[in-house]
Amino acid sequence: MFGTRGSGVLRFYYYWIALFVFVIDYVTKKVIENKLELHEIIPVIGDFFVITSIRNRGAAFGILQEQRFFFIAITLVVVSAIVWYIHRNRNGRPLLLVGLGLVLGGAVGNFLDRALYGEVVDFLQFTFGSYVFPIFNIADTGICVGVGLILLDSFLSMKNENQETSDTREHDGQQPIQ
Repeated sequence: MFGTRGSGVLRFYYYWIALFVFVIDYVTKKVIENKLELHEIIPVIGDFFVITSIRNRGAAFGILQEQRFFFIAITLVVVSAIVWYIHRNRNGRPLLLVGLGLVLGGAVGNFLDRALYGEVVDFLQFTFGSYVFPIFNIADTGICVGVGLILLDSFLSMKNENQETSDTREHDGQQPIQ
């Protein structure tokens, strides 16, 4: 489905997804750094969506501020585990692997900022009525969407396993478990 078989460039499809997220994240952060002053705001869609140049010394959405080395260590472990898993399961479940590719690209994008500068460039801000969603970046988006796909894959896999178990029981003449 996603070009995971055979040789050539498509064999590394999930790494290409990670690279795409990383490059878009890197380019957008550099544009924000070079074109906007810190805390400068540019309205895109009224007050609903604005570009706001800030720096984040914490994790996603500003939690755990000033924990640079903790995040670097955790990211190295997570990135290593994702690369290992993708490499061993390239022909596995595509939804899971796409999710892991997105998480990988986002994790590496934020890792680079944290390792080099001690902070991450955040700039996407959404306001819903009186609630202002924490400012984030493309890497955070890749991570969140990737985690969502991983959870969706887990849900669908459980559903398929339950359906297969039910079908097997019916085929064997047993009552399905409800």
